[in-house]
Amino acid sequence: MKNFEELRHIYQEYASKNGFQQFSPSQLYEPLDYILSLGGKQMRPLLLLLSYQLFDKKNYEEALPLAYAIELFHNFSLIHDDIMDDANLRRGQPVVHVKYGTNTAILSGDVMLVYAYQYLTKSGSAHLNQLIDVFNHTAIGVCEGQQMDMNFESQDQVSIDEYIKMIELKTSVLLEAAMKMGAILADTDAQNVYHLGEFGKSMGLAFQMYDDYLDSFGDPELFGKKVGGDIIQNKKTFLYLKSLELAPTEIKNELLNLYANHSADNLDNKVARVKQIFLSLQADQHLMQEIKKWEANCISHLEALKVSEGAKQFLKEFLIQIIQRKF
Repeated sequence: MKNFEELRHIYQEYASKNGFQQFSPSQLYEPLDYILSLGGKQMRPLLLLLSYQLFDKKNYEEALPLAYAIELFHNFSLIHDDIMDDANLRRGQPVVHVKYGTNTAILSGDVMLVYAYQYLTKSGSAHLNQLIDVFNHTAIGVCEGQQMDMNFESQDQVSIDEYIKMIELKTSVLLEAAMKMGAILADTDAQNVYHLGEFGKSMGLAFQMYDDYLDSFGDPELFGKKVGGDIIQNKKTFLYLKSLELAPTEIKNELLNLYANHSADNLDNKVARVKQIFLSLQADQHLMQEIKKWEANCISHLEALKVSEGAKQFLKEFLIQIIQRKF
């Protein structure tokens, strides 16, 4: 089996050859290359390739179009999410709509989605209909999760279960899809496809919860985004919802008032006070316990896979690398 860096090199070489530099009009396509050039962890295409090679498959030319398709879809969703979230930075650089304008960003995102489907059909797999079904189900789920996220901003009451469902749809289903699609392409049995999908979904939940933690408590230089962005946008994350659950009446009312305040004044003070409340109620520790729960769920599905112990260890190392990241 190839290690992570070897898989990354194979994927990046393919992505580089299939960039949009020569496409016209350049104003439409330059933003695609721009967001792809920002890098990131490229976790989704790596998961697809990793899942594919678990079953002794070595014809990466068959899998690479699918890996590229899922990364194109992911970046399409980021372009549009950044517009909806009124974000300024992505991976430490200006977001597409700030750099190129909102109208261009919307249109570039749209064409990126179309190219995602074009690459999806390039694998020539006998399982193409099944792959398209997984991809479509995932795309719908991501849109539903984004709408839930936006709804939460104006919704008075949100439960932790609702929050978990939202991040499952917005983030986890794409990791689930990457692993399922790699397994389907590798022509393994339905149980392996299921367990790899559940592994990816649980990892996605742990990943997003840790991302929420980093949004409040990460190093901005490593995280690549302004710390406290979720607080400024009044997002109802696990930290916020758990704090409301644990807080005495006086602190709960203060937290509600802080999130009800949409003024652009004194945002640094707001972020600092909310973070102080999170820590005083140990909401961060409860979040880490929740992350551990989903990490354990990953391991249970990993153990159920019908693959070699070496392959299982490979996946376990990837899981640790993702969950224990600093950025």
